[in-house]
Amino acid sequence: MGKGGGCVPSKKKVPSGVLAADDPTGGSRDAPIPADDRADSNVVPDSGQNDAISEASHPAAAAAAKLRIFIAFYSMYGHVEELARRIKKGVDGVEGVEGVLYRVPETLTAEVLEAMKAPPKDDGIPEISAAELAAADGVLFGFPTRYGCMAAQMKAFFDSTGGLWKEQSLAGKPAGFFVSTGTQGGGQETTAWTAITQLAHHGMLFVPIGYTFGAGMFKMDSVRGGSPYGAGVFAGDGSRRPSETELGLAEHQGKYMAAVVKKLA
Repeated sequence: MGKGGGCVPSKKKVPSGVLAADDPTGGSRDAPIPADDRADSNVVPDSGQNDAISEASHPAAAAAAKLRIFIAFYSMYGHVEELARRIKKGVDGVEGVEGVLYRVPETLTAEVLEAMKAPPKDDGIPEISAAELAAADGVLFGFPTRYGCMAAQMKAFFDSTGGLWKEQSLAGKPAGFFVSTGTQGGGQETTAWTAITQLAHHGMLFVPIGYTFGAGMFKMDSVRGGSPYGAGVFAGDGSRRPSETELGLAEHQGKYMAAVVKKLA
């Protein structure tokens, strides 16, 4: 694994499941060591104990060490951006994890965007460079569909990650997708699963949400984007905005991803 080898499970324990509680015994089946048989109290604590002592002594440093999930997206008409903001809310709701919004670079000229009646982009969300991905503990990529695949702007961004691929700097990092399509048959699933090849070549870990949203995944009383691959929205002709159910699924994906990242940290 190259520089910034990514987020991989600790060798000290095996994750007991994505969302399941850790074994309170730490996976050991041995009986507790009697007090008389324990090592002397002046033995130097292991690194985990040192970390706990350090965090207790320096709470500000502990707070600054939050795990970070980058939410990198492309949004022409704002639908994907609305999902991204709600995903961040979900991530931020998990203790010890924070979501960071990033926009991938635009490839169209200002004249073309004006002709397409695309609204101006929020300057408060910075553009991300490929190199910055190495600093993430996990990444959620969002993009609209173009004939069942990711939009060219997101593909151009992935194409710029060759340096990271050469070093396998993203290997082991969990990642997922959220999408926007114009119609019900427009690629809610294919837009995500055709993007998995990008993760595979980087050695990243694809994290779908499955049916963990519960009853919300089975509702048929209204139009709803999203799939087991990740959150989604139906944009229609562009005038339809994400429904509360679609936004709720996006928030759930943020929480779910945050739990996975914590588990692997």
